[in-house]
Amino acid sequence: MKLLLLIILYTFCTLSSQATHPLQEQIQQITANTDAHVGVALIIDGKDTITINNDDRYPLMSVMKYHQALAVAHYLDKHHLPLSTSVFIRKEDLRPDTYSPLRDRYPEGNISLPISKLLTYTLQLSDNNACDILFDYIGGTEETDKYLRTIGCDQFAVTATEDDMHKNLALCYNNWSTPLSTARLMDRLAAETLPIDTSYTHFIRETLLDCQTGKARLPFPLQGTETRIGHKTGTSDQNEQGEWIGINDAGFILLPNGKRYTLVVFVKHSKLSFEATERVIADISAVVFRTLH
Repeated sequence: MKLLLLIILYTFCTLSSQATHPLQEQIQQITANTDAHVGVALIIDGKDTITINNDDRYPLMSVMKYHQALAVAHYLDKHHLPLSTSVFIRKEDLRPDTYSPLRDRYPEGNISLPISKLLTYTLQLSDNNACDILFDYIGGTEETDKYLRTIGCDQFAVTATEDDMHKNLALCYNNWSTPLSTARLMDRLAAETLPIDTSYTHFIRETLLDCQTGKARLPFPLQGTETRIGHKTGTSDQNEQGEWIGINDAGFILLPNGKRYTLVVFVKHSKLSFEATERVIADISAVVFRTLH
């Protein structure tokens, strides 16, 4: 009887491996021929998982604004505060030497905006000043890092603000994750299994579905289809060697047939052009979409 069970178990594992192997092989063909270090995690319908080069730390760059958004949502939920809660923004909060559509819109500051608006700036436009304003509001990066660990997130760290990274480029590596860690966290949003009131998580989900950055990355092969994608990008500067420290995209994809998958592609130390690096992400997205839709 034991022998029969072992044979059945072995056969099941073998068939499962064979079922995902062609897709994994296709992705590996892309990553292996790329002058960069590429990490990939794919979760299909919350169950089947494929990872490539997952045993490494990848700088999150602005993907960490998704991690932050969950911590902000938890803070509001814990204190019974609505998304319409206002935050006062001083002129000195709007640093001139960073990417910030918020500053461009309100250059003099001295205004109050709802947290929902600040989250829209961080998640859809990847605004750096809005990000640091939200870190200040909830008590710093440590509150984001600490909260995510309480809900089972591991193999990541969030310890640097946008201003920290601007002042010292090496601190980009202090905010890191494996592809699978971020994929699991993103998949929980899509599956609505996060321990946060759905009024907050639904807002984050819908905001990501209207992300305005990285259209040449994960969303590119989905254009012209009825497929929806919610995603968060991350983009670095180049280091002294001329490499892109991190160009990333992490998203959940909702297929017209009701199925979903979560795909994270982290590219670090890319020696390719910016456009070619984005194309690597798009190519991986295309392979996955063609196979699963």
